[in-house]
Amino acid sequence: MAGEAGGPRIGVAIGSIGATPRWWLESARRLDAAGYPAVWSWDHFVGRGDRTVPDVEQWTILAAAAASTERIGLGTFVTNVMNRHPALLARMASTVQELSGGRVTLGIGIGGGKKEHDAYGMDFPEAAERARRLAEAVAVLRALWTGGPVSLEGEFYRLREAVAHPVPDPAPRILIGAESPAGVRLAARIGDGWAPEDAVYAQLLPAYLDALAAAGRPRADVAVVVGMASGRSYRDNLVGGPWVTAPRETWAGWRDAGADEVIVTARTTADIDALVEAANRW
Repeated sequence: MAGEAGGPRIGVAIGSIGATPRWWLESARRLDAAGYPAVWSWDHFVGRGDRTVPDVEQWTILAAAAASTERIGLGTFVTNVMNRHPALLARMASTVQELSGGRVTLGIGIGGGKKEHDAYGMDFPEAAERARRLAEAVAVLRALWTGGPVSLEGEFYRLREAVAHPVPDPAPRILIGAESPAGVRLAARIGDGWAPEDAVYAQLLPAYLDALAAAGRPRADVAVVVGMASGRSYRDNLVGGPWVTAPRETWAGWRDAGADEVIVTARTTADIDALVEAANRW
């Protein structure tokens, strides 16, 4: 992702619920041109309130964005481990990574939204099992990104002389979405970084740093990417707020609190307009 020389490390999650693919993609193009370091996509199949509203699918829109943007990072905040077999996810991510020229970050977590899974007939076990699946899924991703052949006999996933070409170069970084003490320990052990929401960040940061130390991993080797509270669907979320009125100062506060990057949510065209205008003051 772009560094301080290109402005604050403020990524943008473009809201997918109630959005259309054309609007999402045009918003990504505008943010790319404005100089933002990254756009991020959610992983929902239906709206949480009105289930009949349109909802942009995460990986297909990122593939479209990879082909139609120039430099902006492309990330998932976050992929639900229960939504795709990790072998399929590895192939999807490597395709988007090659198409984008190496701009992909894969955020992945144990997921939520049991009603959504029930509606689609998809498994949604208890959190402890989902956490074990997440750890195993990350192992599958990393193994397949070597190209293979890979054989793996896990609790949930099994590979038999599996190959996966082209090999992504570089392999996408993997952020672990975690909002519990057990989750941050897992993030410190297996992730290239941690992706929390702002509401839990300060409380869990000490546990994450302790877990990194216990794993013998330097803080400088990982990324902490904090997602900001996202507001309500179909409502302006950023207009008039600090991320557009004082972006550099607001970012500096989070940087000083230990964040390497932040993610704000744009839900409307007015939000995108405000972000584009704010970039002129960087």
